[in-house]
Amino acid sequence: MDDFLAARMQMALSLGFHIIYACIGMVMPFFMAVSHYKWLRNGNDVYKNITKAWSKGVAIFFATGAVSGTVLSFELGLLWPEFMKHAGPIFGMPFSLEGTAFFIEAIALGFFLYGWDRFNKWFHWFTGVVVGVSGLASGILVVSANAWMNSPAGFDYVNGEYLNIDPIKAMFNDAWALQALHMTIAAFASTGFAVAGVHAAMMVQKKNVNFHLKAFRIAASFGAIAALLQPLSGDLSAKDVAKRQPAKLAAMEAHYHTQASAPLLIGGIPDPENKKVDYALEIPGMLSYLAHGNFSAEVKGLDTIPERDHPPVPVVHYAFQVMVGIGTFLMVLSVMLLIAFRRKQWLSARWFLMLFALATPLGFIAVEAGWTVTEVGRQPWIIQGIMRTADAVTPMPGIAWSFYLFTAVYISLSIVIIFLLHRQIKMVPVQYDVPAGSSQKH
Repeated sequence: MDDFLAARMQMALSLGFHIIYACIGMVMPFFMAVSHYKWLRNGNDVYKNITKAWSKGVAIFFATGAVSGTVLSFELGLLWPEFMKHAGPIFGMPFSLEGTAFFIEAIALGFFLYGWDRFNKWFHWFTGVVVGVSGLASGILVVSANAWMNSPAGFDYVNGEYLNIDPIKAMFNDAWALQALHMTIAAFASTGFAVAGVHAAMMVQKKNVNFHLKAFRIAASFGAIAALLQPLSGDLSAKDVAKRQPAKLAAMEAHYHTQASAPLLIGGIPDPENKKVDYALEIPGMLSYLAHGNFSAEVKGLDTIPERDHPPVPVVHYAFQVMVGIGTFLMVLSVMLLIAFRRKQWLSARWFLMLFALATPLGFIAVEAGWTVTEVGRQPWIIQGIMRTADAVTPMPGIAWSFYLFTAVYISLSIVIIFLLHRQIKMVPVQYDVPAGSSQKH
């Protein structure tokens, strides 16, 4: 493995793990706040214990997210020094603001974890809300920095120099709003279905059904709403990408040849050598509509872009298909959940709970696939149209060994997290749904 590939693989590995920790850290506090609110309103101790159980998970992922995020910040400087030399002064503001949001989140989480029976009950609940809001702000700010790489703004590029720097314009670049919206909804969908899936699996095993059913309803509701909103966000994002990054859109759809009334491809195996796609199902005119809102519009293909500027089409196309396929499945599952809330017997049906249990990892797989589309689809650019990834990498040798070491570290960290979460789930006390103020059995 050469050093350039090793540097890219190490960054991909770090981002791939961190994005899961970040999604959970952004979203779980809102689940926690809802269950806490229900306990404060109706006094049912089941919701109090759900809140405490979830807060322990939030603490675990906050710690791991902080560590993996710190590693990423060092990697940007160590692996991509030429990029940080020029980009740092331009898009540094969202990172500095993200640090502020992180500190607020840490303080609020400390208040929440140690504030039981010490603070006013509503102030205590509010600290949990602050954890969620500040975590969400952190995620949006980081996405703003990534969006700048897809839509560079806030500077003039003249003769290889970066002049007239405007950090505010860089932070609020043309891509940030839609990218932040799409990522936020994806975080809620993936985390919602993952948490709901865990509780569904416990119900299938007939373990503490009352506790897990109430937790399932909260998490699944968040996940379902997000999954139903995601196609709308995806449509807006597709139109934006078609305008700003036509090469990325062409790679997503393996669209080799410019044409009007371009079909949308479902599945298929790209053949880069012969510039075609085999075994794909075509929906006539749909790509034109998704890209430009017109079934007859012309969609630029890779034939309009120099070969050296083509993204790796198979990787981007397959990742996009995985993301869309999983998103469609979760959307169908969301509609089934809405029906289940009306036909209450479904919520205890084994087949229904098994669907959610099997869907536990799917949202995060879709997030990873979507992130692959975003990052690999921008290649060969690290800053779209300005700086190539190959020109930004460190000249330091031996990056491959660093990649192997980080792979071992992240795998070990994941094993520890799974062990801790499994132990937390096993430690949940048996809950009985009794009126507020009555004696509780545990």
